[in-house]
Amino acid sequence: MYSRRSELRCKCQPSRRTFLSDLGMGFTGLALGAMLQRDGIARAAAAEAPWVPPSGLAHFAPKAKSVIWLFMLGGTSHLESFDPKPALNQYAGKKFHETPYAGVLDSPLLKKNLREVIEGLHKPHSVLYPMQVGFRKRGQSGIEVSDWWPNVGDCIDDIAVVRSMWTTDNNHGAQLQFHTGRHALEGYFPTIGSWVHYGLGTLNQNLPQFIVLGRPIADCCGGSFGHDSNYLGPEHAGVTLEVGQPEPLAFASPGPDVYQQEQRQQFALLQRLNRMAAVEYPNDPVLRARIKAYELAFRMQISVPRVLDIADEPPNVRELYGMDRDVTRPFAQLCLTARRLVEGGVRFVQVYHGGDGGAGAWDAHGGLKANHTKLCQQVDQPIAALLKDLKQRGLLDETLVVWATEFGRTPAAQGSDGRDHHPFGFCIWMAGGGVRGGTVHGATDEIGFHAIQDRHYVTDLHATVLHQLGLDPRKLEIPGRKRLEIDFGRPIHAVLA
Repeated sequence: MYSRRSELRCKCQPSRRTFLSDLGMGFTGLALGAMLQRDGIARAAAAEAPWVPPSGLAHFAPKAKSVIWLFMLGGTSHLESFDPKPALNQYAGKKFHETPYAGVLDSPLLKKNLREVIEGLHKPHSVLYPMQVGFRKRGQSGIEVSDWWPNVGDCIDDIAVVRSMWTTDNNHGAQLQFHTGRHALEGYFPTIGSWVHYGLGTLNQNLPQFIVLGRPIADCCGGSFGHDSNYLGPEHAGVTLEVGQPEPLAFASPGPDVYQQEQRQQFALLQRLNRMAAVEYPNDPVLRARIKAYELAFRMQISVPRVLDIADEPPNVRELYGMDRDVTRPFAQLCLTARRLVEGGVRFVQVYHGGDGGAGAWDAHGGLKANHTKLCQQVDQPIAALLKDLKQRGLLDETLVVWATEFGRTPAAQGSDGRDHHPFGFCIWMAGGGVRGGTVHGATDEIGFHAIQDRHYVTDLHATVLHQLGLDPRKLEIPGRKRLEIDFGRPIHAVLA
């Protein structure tokens, strides 16, 4: 017979199954706590159940599988890169009112688009500044490219240049705006890489699907929000990899004293404990989210170091990218890694150049000629090598390569030898992934001030990327999250094959 004491003990003590389940949850929490709490996955999973995400299937037949997004931080001059303006040489040293462009500063278009972030800062300058480098027609298409970009110029027949981009932020918050489509003062929103990740999911269960290489946007200009997912959930944010470092994926290494076999045994134990926990909590979304994230982290510990190890690349490939030269080696390593990542099934690789902890190295308010000469030497060969390497491997057709910067530089001089920020007209280019190479779309006026023909706000580039991946941005809308019409953008069909 039961005594009162034994009855109480029986009711209070857990069953063997409950004990094992709770034990499994305890080990799961210990293993995952720091990692998941750091990047927000546990907090997100613990919140109220979110909307049902997309199926991971394209909405229509895609032309591309992956994207490599090359972004020059600071504002590369469109006038000395892919939109040369010889009229600047003709009228150099003259003020606007002394040229046929006298009314350009008073145009309604400028007044409509200009939004001063800091009162009195970045006012239009009036004395025209000549081009600081020569240019010539390149390739069979005869597209004008500056002499600072000879290697990319050699690839111009695979490239579509869009010379009519515009944005509204005339300070470096434009870096964040370029990636989210929204002005920095409007808050934080999902970035283009996050939308791709959210819409399509994974091509490789062992690698992150949205990866960030190079020193990202500085805190002054948006910081990690430049590759963030905001309300889409932290699992869709970009994962930063430190290329060339002993621990490329922060917090993922099991530690120097843990052997791979030992780690596999630990993981096998956690799997068994998790299955026991699942018996007690079969419909627990928190448990499912934690198990899934931990399993991905374990697989990444093995896969990420392998894909980042470029030592097995043949000498001719390393030389093609410029790994043998000090000036090109850092960015060459990023571009070569980007190729290896898309080859391994990564959806979106965001590659930064010019990160300096501030506005960005390309921000040439003074000494533009020296600045751009040096920076172009760092990136021209690696970028061209990326295009050539993808092409020779048969990957360019399914990989969309985007080259961009947050805005251009002013036609007029700032000080004696610089150019200021210029959001009213600048250029980007695309290659591969169903893009019609050897084309130019849109135009700025003769001095490169306004985008005057086939004008495109930055979300048109976003829409083009999504379109080539088979995604309709309107079908990605989140219930209760109303997006503005301009957020969706419109694909730039004129450059698509």
